Amino acid sequence: MGNFSAAGRDRVKKILQEETFDLFVIGGGITGAGIALDAATRGLKVGLAEMQDFAEGTSSRSTKLVHGGLRYLKQFEIKEVAELGRERAIVYENGPHVTTPVWMLLPFHKGGTFGSFTTALGLKVYDILANVKKGERRFMLSADETIAREPLIKKDGLLGGGVYVEYRTDDARLTIEVMKAAVANGAVAMNYLKVVGFEADNLAFSKVTVEDQLTGEQYAVRAKRVVNAAGPWVDEVRKLDGELDNKHLILSKGVHLVFDEDDFPLQQAIYFDTEKDGRMIFAIPRDGKAYVGTTDTFYEGDPKELKVTQEDRQYILDAIHYMFPQLQLTEEKIESVWAGVRPLIHEEGKGPSEISRKDEIWQSESGLITIAGGKLTGYRKMAEKIVDLVVKQLNDQFQQTYGKSITKHLPISGGEMSGSKFFDRFVAKRTITGQQLGLTEEESRYLAKFYGTNVDKVFDYISHAKGDLPPIVYGQLYYAMNDECACTPADFFIRRTGALLFNIHYVRQYKVLVLEEMAKYLKWDEQQKQQHMQQLEHALKDVTIS
Repeated sequence: MGNFSAAGRDRVKKILQEETFDLFVIGGGITGAGIALDAATRGLKVGLAEMQDFAEGTSSRSTKLVHGGLRYLKQFEIKEVAELGRERAIVYENGPHVTTPVWMLLPFHKGGTFGSFTTALGLKVYDILANVKKGERRFMLSADETIAREPLIKKDGLLGGGVYVEYRTDDARLTIEVMKAAVANGAVAMNYLKVVGFEADNLAFSKVTVEDQLTGEQYAVRAKRVVNAAGPWVDEVRKLDGELDNKHLILSKGVHLVFDEDDFPLQQAIYFDTEKDGRMIFAIPRDGKAYVGTTDTFYEGDPKELKVTQEDRQYILDAIHYMFPQLQLTEEKIESVWAGVRPLIHEEGKGPSEISRKDEIWQSESGLITIAGGKLTGYRKMAEKIVDLVVKQLNDQFQQTYGKSITKHLPISGGEMSGSKFFDRFVAKRTITGQQLGLTEEESRYLAKFYGTNVDKVFDYISHAKGDLPPIVYGQLYYAMNDECACTPADFFIRRTGALLFNIHYVRQYKVLVLEEMAKYLKWDEQQKQQHMQQLEHALKDVTIS
């Protein structure tokens, strides 16, 4: 049992209480995970606390694209486009099992945001800035070629389209694979551990008081440097430090709708502008579904209580009806929904779509370092910047000699296959291995693509399957509990498998059996079982239209 097992929380707690960490990270989304990995691979002693499950906030609720920020060209954020474009290729090479290149169609119509010339020019500039490799450079289509590529598209006023590459990802799995890599390199990370107090002590270290959300127990963690990477809760952590100066967050809400391919048979990923306000929306096919989003509206409530409103749903349905007029999609056809918030740094007088997505770092008088803003795609670079700052301070104060970041060419967990060019060959080999265990070809291929080089561990659990769960579900569940710190059925069905969003029938079919298996393995009493089932039912309600 490793240090990333749901059954090993007591051992991790002991380490957190006994060590004095070089760096303690607050927040277990993609930013916190990236910081933990960068710091651990430079030799720092790293601790991390996430008050919910890893990736439960913004990092499992995005548009699920590692994209290069094409729309920032309109805002002339040239440096941002160049950096994000280069970073997405690095993210792909380091984890090809969680990131997939997809051709994206950008159609243009009479009177739309883009025309033929501006699309061609914009995509060419994008190719140059983002240093796009030859086989993924943009090409232009006539109106007829655009329709052939996606027959559902609005034909009235269609002038043509541009095609370029984006990278589709599973945001929650990307975060968890980065976190697993950090833990494998020595970081100590725990979910359901909330920071409730912060005390800047002498120059040697600060004390962070944490509370285990599963047991209610509180204890202190010592660290020489503390980084606040709490995403939408950054300001709440800053209040614990007693400092909330003129910089503050503003939250922007984004909503996505999921449809079955029988109702929305989308062939081609599309990036299009809406009729209502000219905002850009993605429609993306994925695993027998199509998902569409996102909205962009200011949000002032508690991010934990985020709800998809009828107005949110109608905005996206209107956008679909405009770009895909032959589809007769109604609310009843929505299979699932998700909503998330983007933590943006407030800029006076700007709407949510106009505020920069740049990240910023600042430090309070007591020494708490905060990072806010930024994009999923840029997580590695953000981590590098903040760990550079931490390392400089540690080197200066404690005469330590930590070096530079090594994450640019470092595979994340599951990505150890020498780069994307070997991925298909790897999947083909492991598909045969899975079939030898009695799995179907489809099941074997799915597991190999989903887990990458970690699939052998999943196969090992499958080979020992017993009880009422099908072997594939048993294997995934035990891997999630023992190797990915899944502590609840919601962790498993939402962030370890993505099933709640993209295979809701699977969740309904196996929720009771999964609960019983977890209860037996993690030694829950009847009250804990009821709590975890209520949590899952609540999550089911949140993603479906009742």
